[in-house]
Amino acid sequence: MKIYFFKIILVSLIISSTHANIWNSPHDDKKVKENILFSSFNLPPKKLDPVVSYSSNEWAIIGNIYEPPLQYNYLKKPYTLEPLTLKKMPTITYLDSNGNEVKESSDRVAFSEYHLELRDDIKYQNHPSFVKEKNGTLLYGALNQEELESINSLDDFEKFGTRYLKAEDYAYAIKRMAVRQKHSPILDNMQDYIVGLKEFSKKITKIAKDKKEFLDLRPYNISGVKIIEDNALIIKIKGRYPQFQYWLTMYFFAPIPWEADLFYQQKGLIEKNLTLNWFPVGTGAYYLAENNPNRQMRLLVNPNYHDEFYPTLSQDEIAKSNISKELLADAGKKLPLIKEIIYSLEKESIPLWNKFLQGYYDASGISSEAFDQAVQISTSGNMGLSDEMREKGIVLRGSVQPSVFYLAFNMVDPVVGGYSESAKKLRQAISIAQNEEEYISIFQNERGIPAQGLIPPGIFGYLEGEVGTNRVVYDWVEGKRVRKSLEIAKKLLAEAGYPNGISTKTGKPLKLYYDTTATGPDDRARMDWRRKQFDKLGIQLVIRSTDYNRFQDKVRKGKAQLFSWGWNADYPDPENFLFLLYGANASVNTNGAGINSSNYQNPKFDRLFEEIKTMKNSPDRLKKIQEMLGIAREDAPWVWGIHPKSLALSHSWFKNILPNAMANNTLKYKRIDAELRAKKQEEWNQPVILPLVLFLLFPVLMIYPLYRAYQGRQKAVVRSER
Repeated sequence: MKIYFFKIILVSLIISSTHANIWNSPHDDKKVKENILFSSFNLPPKKLDPVVSYSSNEWAIIGNIYEPPLQYNYLKKPYTLEPLTLKKMPTITYLDSNGNEVKESSDRVAFSEYHLELRDDIKYQNHPSFVKEKNGTLLYGALNQEELESINSLDDFEKFGTRYLKAEDYAYAIKRMAVRQKHSPILDNMQDYIVGLKEFSKKITKIAKDKKEFLDLRPYNISGVKIIEDNALIIKIKGRYPQFQYWLTMYFFAPIPWEADLFYQQKGLIEKNLTLNWFPVGTGAYYLAENNPNRQMRLLVNPNYHDEFYPTLSQDEIAKSNISKELLADAGKKLPLIKEIIYSLEKESIPLWNKFLQGYYDASGISSEAFDQAVQISTSGNMGLSDEMREKGIVLRGSVQPSVFYLAFNMVDPVVGGYSESAKKLRQAISIAQNEEEYISIFQNERGIPAQGLIPPGIFGYLEGEVGTNRVVYDWVEGKRVRKSLEIAKKLLAEAGYPNGISTKTGKPLKLYYDTTATGPDDRARMDWRRKQFDKLGIQLVIRSTDYNRFQDKVRKGKAQLFSWGWNADYPDPENFLFLLYGANASVNTNGAGINSSNYQNPKFDRLFEEIKTMKNSPDRLKKIQEMLGIAREDAPWVWGIHPKSLALSHSWFKNILPNAMANNTLKYKRIDAELRAKKQEEWNQPVILPLVLFLLFPVLMIYPLYRAYQGRQKAVVRSER
């Protein structure tokens, strides 16, 4: 018995040691060795319909499924547009009010026509909506109750089909955008540019309201969107609007096949949550094979994906973009390089972080709880990996985001608003006192840089060094920006009529009101810090916390005095930031619809904005932009705040990682060394077997003496009986 029992233990330990990685791995052992990317999500995307989706976690999914006409080159800097589903970049024809062709430089330009010529080799993913009867009707276009009973997912359909991308699919997408009931977030913006869209939207919205069954948009047309042939269409824009090409990279302009739209309008499928919001239909490198928000989401390679290759760069482009040799190792290879992406649900940051360290996730962000473990900050403020991370071969990548987060003054407020010298000096004094460097250090773990104006790094118009410094708030000392002293801020405050924070008119302390949605315990430290910044000037800051809907309502109606907000770039053009202070966009002038939430209106700034918004990047445009920034810095409608910096970690086996804040379709460029991953996982996750051995041996050691005693007693009984 003893020998037999120990053999069992020995064999069990050998097997356990051999398969040690299986013990705590969240993934199938075979999949770890395959060309699969393992990632995670903590909030499932709710809207994967491209006409309504506008969240980063949603675009991270649909960006790899849908294909708008244009994309950003993955490697080139600055951001560079290139064709995605087009044969070449759109050609633009300029017309006068009579429809006659004129030169771009002409002052008679009334319209711009964008000519889009599609590639003829692009197919959709396989999908049941494309299966048709011999007469052309959709096989699954009118499912009866009996058929619906056996359908709970797309996998339950017997037949799948595909077809080539057509110009009408892009036109159909714009028509869907116009239907008010779909709540597209860019409809109001696009109505100002696409000819006929506003009129079409009114018409089709009424039709959609009255329509009880399917709404097939094919019979209806927008005057400014014309299909020339199967692979060509024209989009007509009012006036000049060069930024429209950036919009053509967004998923609002992704193609929608009419077959999928009608297929998903069936009530029986909607009741089973089989909709475009849940199961997209695209031409991209991947398709959504599984969408289980309580467990995982899976993207698989689209078997019909057209030819696309990893970008190649010339020597000049490599030098200009500062691209490493490692990022060029796959140049010219057919995309995508990864066959499957698995997103697993991880609700808590600590378990996610631990699994990343074990090698079970290929990349990770850095939560505040893990920051000190992952990152070391030198005395000069530079961030680098900790020794623990370097030993694992983990790579740290960071980039300043094309975003700005700011504290806004309501310029129509009688106390902090207005354009008098005293009002400007009050805002300038407060701007100097808000120590953004301290905020970044305390609350951002050094992940950000103080903003010098509206425009973030990487966007045309942002200038480094002394020439790009906000001289109202900073001095340039020995090659560095140095925030002006508190004494200067107090001097400005006194000149504004508030010496030591006391009003010379009323003799009372200056009291200001700050509206915020910060209500949780984690926000208390931030609010305390904000209050202290005003205390330094003797100003009392009253924090008014409220829910987000109430907060938005107050801001849009111009009822908030001070508040914080932010803006992420839709496209990499300075117009996308400067319009935040354009007078015509002021909330109080637009029924709350305007994006100029501070209600800033300076005629000179507005005139320059109208000039630069349709200009191409040039020295003349740069000069005008710098003049605008100077005006805004002097008026100080914002405390300019910060440009946040993103930090991400990846394992050594995860290749071709390059931060690109504008592109959302980057999974196709990335590569996994699965063999190295499996090796490292096994190396990092060896089980500690000794406790198990002791646990198994303990009952043996306890039982064996009793067993020997029992046997001895039995032998004694036998001898006595003899």
